[in-house]
Amino acid sequence: MNDSDRLKNIVFQFINPDDNTEIKPLGKGHINDSFKVVSNEKEYVLQRINHHIFKNVPELQQNIFRVTSHIRKKLEAQGVTEIDRKVLTLVPTHDGVLFYKESSGDYWRLMDFISQSKSYDEINPELAYRAGMAFGDFQKMLADLPGDPLFETIPDFHNMEARLETFRQSVKADKAGRLKEVADLVNEIEERAGEMCKPERMHREGRLPKRTNHCDTKVNNILFDENDQVLCVVDLDTVMPGYVLSDFGDFIRTGANTGAEDDKNPDNISVDLAIFEGYARGYLKNAASFLTELEIDHLAFGAKLLTYMQTVRFFTDYIDGDTYYKIAYPDHNLVRTKAQFKLLQSLEENFDEMQRIVLDAARN
Repeated sequence: MNDSDRLKNIVFQFINPDDNTEIKPLGKGHINDSFKVVSNEKEYVLQRINHHIFKNVPELQQNIFRVTSHIRKKLEAQGVTEIDRKVLTLVPTHDGVLFYKESSGDYWRLMDFISQSKSYDEINPELAYRAGMAFGDFQKMLADLPGDPLFETIPDFHNMEARLETFRQSVKADKAGRLKEVADLVNEIEERAGEMCKPERMHREGRLPKRTNHCDTKVNNILFDENDQVLCVVDLDTVMPGYVLSDFGDFIRTGANTGAEDDKNPDNISVDLAIFEGYARGYLKNAASFLTELEIDHLAFGAKLLTYMQTVRFFTDYIDGDTYYKIAYPDHNLVRTKAQFKLLQSLEENFDEMQRIVLDAARN
């Protein structure tokens, strides 16, 4: 069976066979393979789920179903129009299952395609404000999600204590023999370790709650309409329990960096405070009503935490000999590490102003 016939066979597990069905590659996702499907004048997105990263696909799909169903009910109660463009819609198989597993072991899902939509990779303060409103509203709508907490699709994904334990094991093993040249950077990581594990300590003390988080709050995970108004939040594979400061921080890490994630010139890298302020004001406009004072007080800290966490993750992979992240050249992970660390230093230098912005936004 050729690739085209194989894909059609998969699609027809979800919808009725149609001779005019067209399937074309869609986007350049880092984790899942995506295709646009047009069948009988209706459009869908077909995705192969990376079951090496998301090891429990049934629970993953159940998470997404619970989240999208709850958001749909909220939108209906608000009298929102065009709801199918404002929340993802999973298409079950003919057997009523939310995924199809091939004999090869690959898992697939089908969703309705949201037409006349676009996403951005670059951000400006106005788009940052709208993105903040989108992720704030997303968390607000899911704050009263009924039932048990969602399944943790990637265990300890934003757990700094666990990330540091892995880092320390890598330092101890020094498998690639690279430790001697980066000893100073190891010390920089360890100097900040106590502060960066603060959220886990506060959670154990019962002071910092876990809420339903997106856990991948990049601007390109928001769909906008042709007028740059937010349609919906997408890429829900990592939606699971977490701290709101992590979601806030990950957007700042990825969206408010004046340089690239792997910028070789540290002079290019700093925090863009205009984007930080836009996002903070948009986020708190929708989220302030359900957050505790402690959570609000630690949002700016979240930007430091997630940048530190990504520094540790890139650094761990470099010390291990580049076994996790794809690299384009031998020192790529070290360049990434240093670029993230430079952003962390900029966040530390601007922390008082970031904190002032957050608290001012929470009051207004």
